[in-house]
Amino acid sequence: MLPSTSGLILGIESSCDETAAAVVRGGAEVLSNVVASQVRTHAPFGGVVPELASREHLQNIVPVVRAAMEQAGYTLRDLDAIAATEGPGLAGALLVGVMYAKGLAYALEKPLIAVNHLEGHIHAVLLEMRQREQMLAQPTLALVVSGGHTHLYLAEEKLGTWQYKNVGRTVDDAAGEAFDKVAKLLGLGYPGGPWIDGLAKHGDQRAVPFGPVNVKQKPYRVAQTQSPRFLFSFSGLKTGVLRYVQTHAMAERIEVRRAALATIPNVKVQDALALCDSETLNLIASFQRAVVDDLVRKTFAAAEGFHAASIVVSGGVAANRELRQRFLAEAATRAMPVAFPSLELSTDNAAMIAAAAWPKFVAGSFADALLSAEPSLALG
Repeated sequence: MLPSTSGLILGIESSCDETAAAVVRGGAEVLSNVVASQVRTHAPFGGVVPELASREHLQNIVPVVRAAMEQAGYTLRDLDAIAATEGPGLAGALLVGVMYAKGLAYALEKPLIAVNHLEGHIHAVLLEMRQREQMLAQPTLALVVSGGHTHLYLAEEKLGTWQYKNVGRTVDDAAGEAFDKVAKLLGLGYPGGPWIDGLAKHGDQRAVPFGPVNVKQKPYRVAQTQSPRFLFSFSGLKTGVLRYVQTHAMAERIEVRRAALATIPNVKVQDALALCDSETLNLIASFQRAVVDDLVRKTFAAAEGFHAASIVVSGGVAANRELRQRFLAEAATRAMPVAFPSLELSTDNAAMIAAAAWPKFVAGSFADALLSAEPSLALG
């Protein structure tokens, strides 16, 4: 039996470099969704600096939560529960959100709900399907693909709670991490995903013959539920780009581009396009094709192997246009339903955390006073 009937949950997300808060009713109605980005803070370093991220979260958490409550039109006393990302993520960043949520829940005498960040990404899709009153065919094969994660989960709802089995993962760099590193290598901005996505359409994706990525079981230790067929590895593609740069004497051009972009305020992809020759654009397009090829091939193979009835693709890399087009095209040939979150909910946000908390709230699955950050928290 529900503790109350309004269903208002405040979600807090601080796993990496976004401080976010959202109010969601009943796991379906988004009343507010506020995100404070740290992109400008980390861009000069070409990646997230954990110490700076923690400091930014400390500065942003109170005004972000306040803005989320004001946007929703409710007070903290109106809430039914507080939900926060427990992990995985950066330890210091996670602690800011978890400790703030614990203090708020204690002061308000409200239930505290711990949410796995990866489960949140899956519920970003489920949230929007509930809004449209659509049902997801189950079991579903969920690909969570972002800057820090590339995982495959077989997910199914049973007796009101969602259960997950991890059936595939990356053994080294996540796909989003590979995008970031290649963008940095080529003198582009951070985060790398939007830069690669925006420039790739101007190049020939068959110009550089990156081969298919196949991961052998050894030397990796693989759980019994994880076949080597469904493992991802993107470090080799990243190294392939580096070797191409070295063998084709592109270093000087890259440094000229890097220096030029550093002088442009509010730099955009179009600015970089003017500084990229055809060889660079072909390399970018070929790299993106290789990453997307691998994600599509292994996800559909896993869906077939585990008899999934649908596919969900979520996480920051799910915003990539080539990836969406390729998944939709492959799904059409197989008559396999595939669902994505909106672009707004693809990247880290708190609406997905509040949505993932809803089934836990209904089930009365609350965290206790010992809740802390779990940087390596697993799902399934």
